Amino acid sequence: MTLIVNGEKIKDSAIKQEAERLRPDYERVFPDLDSKEREAQLFDWSKENVIERALINQEAKKSEEKIPQDQIDSALAKIKEQYTDPKELYKALGVEDDAGIKDQIEMQMRVEQRLSDVCKDLPDPSKADIQEYYEKNAEQFKTGESARVAHIVKYVNWQTDEETAYNAIKEAHDELKNGAAFEVVVDKHTDCADSGGDLGYVVKGQMVEEFEDVIFHLGTGDVSDVFRTRFGFHIAKVYDRKSAAVAELKEVKDQIVGALQEQIRSKAIDDFIDTLKEKAKIEEA
Repeated sequence: MTLIVNGEKIKDSAIKQEAERLRPDYERVFPDLDSKEREAQLFDWSKENVIERALINQEAKKSEEKIPQDQIDSALAKIKEQYTDPKELYKALGVEDDAGIKDQIEMQMRVEQRLSDVCKDLPDPSKADIQEYYEKNAEQFKTGESARVAHIVKYVNWQTDEETAYNAIKEAHDELKNGAAFEVVVDKHTDCADSGGDLGYVVKGQMVEEFEDVIFHLGTGDVSDVFRTRFGFHIAKVYDRKSAAVAELKEVKDQIVGALQEQIRSKAIDDFIDTLKEKAKIEEA
C-alpha cells in the first residue's frame, strides 16, 4: 500500500518503520489486547502518525525563512559525536552521506519553527485553571512524612575496618552520654561534617531503610544510640518532624503552570494538525 498525501507518495515501509518505533511502548500499555486487534490498531496509529508528519513537513517547507547553515552544522556535529563509525550513523538515519543528514536536520528545524509560530500567542493559564488543576491533582502534590535530621557517621570502607569505625563512633556516643552537645561532637568525630552533619528534611522513602527505621521512631530533639547501615555506623538526632501533607498551592504553582502550558501547547498543535487534515487530500493506492 502507498499513501498519497497532497500528491506526495509515502511508501508502506514508512508506516512499518513507525510501527516498530511505537511497538515497545504500545505493547507495554496494551499487554492484554488480542494480538490481531493490537497489530491492527498499532498499524492504524502508525499510519496516522506518518500522515501527520507528512502534513507538518509539507507545511514547514512553505516557509521562506532561511535556516542558518552554522546551526545545521552544529547539530550535525553533535549527532556525529554519538557514533564512532559514520556508516552506522547513515544506516540509522536511512541516508547515504552527511548531505542527507543535513536535509533531515533542516527539515526538523523548519518544523520546530512552524510549530513555534503556532504556539507563539497562546494565553497563560488562568488563576481558575491553576486552582482547578491543584484540587484535581492533590495526591500528586502530597509529601510524605519527613524529619529534619543530623548525624554523626563513621564509614566502613577500604580505609577503615569495622572495628576501627565502631570504636570511633562509640567514643562519640560516650561523649554524648556524658553531656556533650551533639553539635560539638559532630564537628569533632563525624566523617561527614558538612553543615554540622545536618541532612535537612529527609522524606520517608528517601534514605536507606536501616537509617529510616531509626530516625522515624525518634521524637523531636531525641538522639539515637549507635546503629549500623550499609555505609557504616551512625548516631542521629532529630530536630523536627512533619506529618505527610499536601503542599500548598504557592509551593507548586510554577509546576502547575508548566503542566498547563504544555497542555495548552499540545492542544494548539493538535488543532493545527486537524486543520491540515481537513484541507488535505489523502489517498491510498
